[in-house]
Amino acid sequence: MQLFYEFNLDRHVPANHMLREIDLFLDGDSLREALRPFYSHLGRPSIDPELISRMLVIGYVMGIRSERRLCNEVHLNLAYPWFCRLGLEGNVPDHLTFSRYRHGRFRESNLLRQVFEDEPSAPDSMTSATSSQSNG
Repeated sequence: MQLFYEFNLDRHVPANHMLREIDLFLDGDSLREALRPFYSHLGRPSIDPELISRMLVIGYVMGIRSERRLCNEVHLNLAYPWFCRLGLEGNVPDHLTFSRYRHGRFRESNLLRQVFEDEPSAPDSMTSATSSQSNG
């Protein structure tokens, strides 16, 4: 039995939510392409680099410094799985896995910084939305 038979996650993220505005500027395909050299084609399938990147954005923008808390928050706040393209049934990486990616796989590279610096600049309206949502 499905609890939310016709639950549409998109309808439960406000139109003016800051993550909707940020979403307009993130290109998952370019993230995957830029991070491709850090992933092996052997072994178990890796966690999608877009998911890790989007979670990093949430942590940075929302001021969530703890990886454990970030992984928990992605479960709790409906806007976060929407932004991460997980839906309600998606698997959020546990904090240890997330930490291995963040501090291990990408540690020796400025690649994540380069990827985000190459993204188009956000309009002034997004900057003001960021400060208003993080303040209250």
